[in-house]
Amino acid sequence: MALSACSTGGQLDSLGGVYSERSLCPQLGIPAGTGDVTLFHPGGVAADYLDVTATITNLRSECYESGGQLISVATYDVVAQRRAAGPPRAVSLPVYNVAMQGGSNVVAKRVAPVTVNFENGQLMGQATGTATIRVDRAAVTLPDNVRAELTRKRKAGEVDAAIDPLTVPAIRDAVSRATFEHLVGFQLTQDQLRYNATR
Repeated sequence: MALSACSTGGQLDSLGGVYSERSLCPQLGIPAGTGDVTLFHPGGVAADYLDVTATITNLRSECYESGGQLISVATYDVVAQRRAAGPPRAVSLPVYNVAMQGGSNVVAKRVAPVTVNFENGQLMGQATGTATIRVDRAAVTLPDNVRAELTRKRKAGEVDAAIDPLTVPAIRDAVSRATFEHLVGFQLTQDQLRYNATR
């Protein structure tokens, strides 16, 4: 496994081995079930009570290094639709911004509102939001012994030539600890999560 600052990919080398590039930058994503939100009028969650629906889309990020930290700046659009046209209206939707380590450990979390404005008589509204996380470069850098094992050339016929080093618990755990995700999504209530899961 070859290490790269902020890129991913894979390629065959001249000896027939496969090299996979590992990015130091956090992987950007929207966790399942949190990219959409539905607001209802008081009284129920049936279609008759539907008020506003919104979706996070066009998620993208820039990643750069500064002062020993990797900084991931995500930008996204929130596209919303209200059921009925009416007077101008502003709807504030809470969006979370999470730094996740190893797929399960929340290192940092922040919730901030994104306000969508509906113009007079318009059903659709749109807003743009940003979210930033910072990760110490040392935290995403693999120890020398782990890197050496991952990048060690293996020849056909050797006992461990066909063994994926990531099946070794110590290697797998070290790679997991050095892997971060930058996650963005709507901060949903339990009822909203349940609605997204069952609709």
